[in-house]
Amino acid sequence: MSSSARFELFSYWRTSATYRVRVALNLKGIAVQETNVDLDAGEQRGEAFLKINPMGAIPALIDHGPGASPLPLTQSLPILEFLDELYPTPALLPQGAHARARVRSLAAMLAGDTHPLITPRVRKYLTGTGGFDDAAWRAWQIQWFSTGLRALEQRLAQEPETGDFCHGDSVTMADICLASIIVVMRVFRIEVEGIPTVMRIMARCEQMEAFAKADPRWQAGAPSA
Repeated sequence: MSSSARFELFSYWRTSATYRVRVALNLKGIAVQETNVDLDAGEQRGEAFLKINPMGAIPALIDHGPGASPLPLTQSLPILEFLDELYPTPALLPQGAHARARVRSLAAMLAGDTHPLITPRVRKYLTGTGGFDDAAWRAWQIQWFSTGLRALEQRLAQEPETGDFCHGDSVTMADICLASIIVVMRVFRIEVEGIPTVMRIMARCEQMEAFAKADPRWQAGAPSA
């Protein structure tokens, strides 16, 4: 561990969930030491990492601060809320119970309903057991990326709480989750049409250094362009 970093993040360059945590850390100016877990090489299923997260999923965060629990934190959305409680500024959730519930709902549409369907473990099952070839897997990705983002578009376009960002004019967890899906779609060279509000918000996010620095293309282990 770096002497200047309180947190250790187990990560991989292209994962959507790791991207979410990177953005939050960047927004809050939190130093972190990243430990690479090579998903393509299957390191997430190795004995060492399964002791950290029995699900074999990325990311995992360990707090090495004074008096902190040594237990790893897993699942990107709880990690974001944990960081928001420790470092309240800038806030990732708005004021008001209804506003927070809306942001959590938008975030869950992406991190809970969309992203899990296109993870490496799903691909491994479908191509290894389900009889999917490369074309069928790509059609599967397009189907679920499109379903999730078009549902999000409908809400963002219709609900008056939408502003410059998913909720009002400040970044929230919902924007981080939105961007996390778009950046991974780009890794897979997939585009979804008919989502102008989503793409407007994504463009706004990309103007911010915290999002730009978290881009999968600039992370250690990413293939060179």
